[in-house]
Amino acid sequence: MSIKDIITVPSEILKKKSEPIEKVGKNEKKLIKDLFDTMYASKGIGLAAVQVGILKRILVIDVSNKDEQKKPISLINPIIKRLSDDTSVYEEGCLSIPETFIEIERPKICEIEYIDLDGNKKELKCDGLMSTCVQHEINHLDGKLIIDHLSKLKKDFIIKKISKLQKNPDRVIV
Repeated sequence: MSIKDIITVPSEILKKKSEPIEKVGKNEKKLIKDLFDTMYASKGIGLAAVQVGILKRILVIDVSNKDEQKKPISLINPIIKRLSDDTSVYEEGCLSIPETFIEIERPKICEIEYIDLDGNKKELKCDGLMSTCVQHEINHLDGKLIIDHLSKLKKDFIIKKISKLQKNPDRVIV
C-alpha cells in the first residue's frame, strides 16, 4: 500500500493542465493503485493524479456507500462527450481544499470516453453523484477547482483559511 501526500491549495500545480497518457504501462498501473490507496485512506470518492503532484490525465473514483461492496473505476484520458441540460446540485468537498464544502450545480448526466487499465477505449454514461464526481475530477485534470465557481472574495477567503491551517497544524478546532 502506497499512500501519497495530497497537494492542497494554494499550490500552483493544481491550476495546471494534465497531459494525456500515450500508453498504459506498469508505472501508470502502479499510480492508479496508489491513487486508490490514497483516496480510500483519505475517505474520498474521487482523486486525480494532479492532486498528488503528477500531471497525467488519470483519475480514480468509487462512489459506493460504505455499506456496499467497493466499485472502483479508473479513468485514463477521460473526455466528456455529452452533458445533459438537466442539472443537479451537490455539496461538493475536495481533498485538495480541506474542510470546505460548496454547493455546485452541474449537468445531471454526462457521457464520457476513456481508456481502461487494459488500454481499451470505453464509454460510460454517468448519472447523479457519479456524474458530479466525474465532472469534478475531470475539472482537476484541466486545472479547475470547486472554488473557481465562487466569487474572487470568497475564493481568496478560503485559500487564506487553508493556508493558516497549514501553518498551524496543531491548532485545535472545536
